[in-house]
Amino acid sequence: MIESLINPADSAERRAEKLLTIAEALMRRVEQATDDSGAAYAQFQRAALLEDQVRERTHDLGRALDLLNESNGRLAEAMREAETARQNLSNAIETVQEGFALFDREERLVMCNSRFAMHMPDVHGQLRPGLAFADYVAMVSRSPHLALPGTEGARDWAAGRMGRHADRHVSFNVRLAGEHWVQVSEHRTADGGTVILQTDVTDIIRAERHERGKLLDDQARVIRATLDHIDQGVGIFDAEARLVGWNQRLGTLLSLPMGRLRIGASFEPLFSRFRSEMRFEAGMSAGQLLDWVRADGLRSPLEFEVRRGDVLILDVFAQGTPDGGFVLSFTDVTAERAALEALSRANETLEARVIERTLELEDALGDAERANASRSRFVAAASHDLLQPLSAAKLFIGLIGGEGLEPGAQLALEKAQNALVSVEGLLDALLNISKLESGKAAVSVGSVALDRLLRTLADEFAPLAAAKGLALTVVPCGLAVESDPAYLRRILQNLIGNAIRYTARGRVLVGARRRGSGLRLEVWDTGPGIPEEAQDDIFKEFHRLNARASASEGMGLGLAIVERACALLGHPLELRSVVGRGSCFMVQVPRSAVGPDRPRPSDPPERQDGKALAADRIVFLVENDADMRRALGLILEKWGMTVLEASSGEEALALIEEIGILPDIFLVDHQLGAGISGIEFVTRLRARHGPVPARLITANRGWDLRAAATAAGIGLLYKPIDPQALEAVMTGL
Repeated sequence: MIESLINPADSAERRAEKLLTIAEALMRRVEQATDDSGAAYAQFQRAALLEDQVRERTHDLGRALDLLNESNGRLAEAMREAETARQNLSNAIETVQEGFALFDREERLVMCNSRFAMHMPDVHGQLRPGLAFADYVAMVSRSPHLALPGTEGARDWAAGRMGRHADRHVSFNVRLAGEHWVQVSEHRTADGGTVILQTDVTDIIRAERHERGKLLDDQARVIRATLDHIDQGVGIFDAEARLVGWNQRLGTLLSLPMGRLRIGASFEPLFSRFRSEMRFEAGMSAGQLLDWVRADGLRSPLEFEVRRGDVLILDVFAQGTPDGGFVLSFTDVTAERAALEALSRANETLEARVIERTLELEDALGDAERANASRSRFVAAASHDLLQPLSAAKLFIGLIGGEGLEPGAQLALEKAQNALVSVEGLLDALLNISKLESGKAAVSVGSVALDRLLRTLADEFAPLAAAKGLALTVVPCGLAVESDPAYLRRILQNLIGNAIRYTARGRVLVGARRRGSGLRLEVWDTGPGIPEEAQDDIFKEFHRLNARASASEGMGLGLAIVERACALLGHPLELRSVVGRGSCFMVQVPRSAVGPDRPRPSDPPERQDGKALAADRIVFLVENDADMRRALGLILEKWGMTVLEASSGEEALALIEEIGILPDIFLVDHQLGAGISGIEFVTRLRARHGPVPARLITANRGWDLRAAATAAGIGLLYKPIDPQALEAVMTGL
């Protein structure tokens, strides 16, 4: 091949000479060849073309040689510049006052200055480019110039050094022989290499130690002054149980001559000096104390008492120190123990007096509880007994109403009716207070729908608010709560009634507000407000803010009933009031997860004229109170009904069997004396004659009676009986 015949190192003349030789050889070959078809001429043409290609290649080769020479020149220049830069870098790091070393990303030494590892000549002499970092650490760990801690060997130190090397940035101090210190700082470079700086910090550490020593001396003087001024005797002993510190109070409490208290004095000779005068209290002995002192390692604290002579009592506290020594402190507690003994004697006397007074108080409390129970029973019984004639009085007054009386007589009749209503409200409140105080109030908590309750209250109090010119707003609420429906209604009745009673102008707002998992029933008014100092008193019985209010406007029992009923039901009661702006009473009630499931009483029918009642109906009245029976009989006869009477259930059953006629309607008092009750009478009656219309008359508003009547399918009519309510009941029956 032509390329192999041409040597780029030949001169131009030599290359031309070779080309001429090649051309002559080719020409001879052409001349010697005999080809009738023109092959010789073709060979000649190819030789000519080949010569041109050789000439062109030779020219290109010359240009390539020129470029190569130029590149070699530039490379040599760059190498000179790199060497210059390297030398400059080496000179620069040599000027650094700290030891400097650079390791590449392969953990191989690249360069270092003369100050690197200068405190370890044996290591410094082996620093060569390419040295592995692990080998460098191993050499340092074995160097005699490295001051290893007493419990650490060369291998442990090397392992710890390699562990620190794993951090990206690290700085630590290394102690060398001859009390020299070097601070080592390592930092990672951007390409993963490591730069190490070594700074001699011997002067700094020595200065710090000097300052620390001065500080310790100052602290020692302060501690010494403190020990001399405290009331305790203190002795400080080292790990060999030798005295290294004490105060004067120690010698005073132990009666030790000051000559025996000296630096280096052993504990046991000192102990033997005062041991004979000391008497250890129970739980501690001299042998146990010596065993504690002789023990190795960290000691558990000791605290005990000793007596010196017949009078002095010392409280001793022994505590070990981190260096293996211990501290003993002695405190004179003679006065405290004497005071405790005196106090103990006084306590015994006081306890005897307290026991005596407690027994007296228990007797008084028992008497008070019996008196309170007796009062509650009396109030309940008296209120119940008063309801009987009150009912009769209301019925008798109802008989004479609307019979063409003169205006004066009609006015007197209305006033009498209002007075009876006031007495009825007072007796009802007394009954409620009595039940709540006695703890016998029965509650039946269930789901109560607020929409019907609030609507009923709005209808009930709207006329009263309108009469005073107040705006009553009851916000509807479609939710249900868990409560006793009767007590919840009574709570809201009392709150709304009080708000209307004490508000002269403005409005009363009633509504429910969501609060977490419950509802807060709120009653707002624009009344005079309640001063903060009076807000606790308003919940007391017979307490009214406006003492000038008449008895017809309340006797101050409403809020007392509200507070006790809320406590009975577990409904938190709150009050917010601003004088001159109004008040808000709030009752927190839990929400019900289901709708109300308790049967609800039907609304009473619209009041009708007595003439609308069927005149041919026979009413059987079972009532043991003669006046009540007479009043009910008269008003029923006034309405055109035929009335049969009996004073007991047994008499009524016998009368029905005797006449052989079953009346149309039964009005039965529940409490019929010593015989069967009203519920028992109706139950027996229906068992014999099938279902008959009946209504139970009672003054008992307890939930137990209501539940029993509901279970028996008997409706209730509460005393005192209002003629209008009786008319509505009879119309319904």
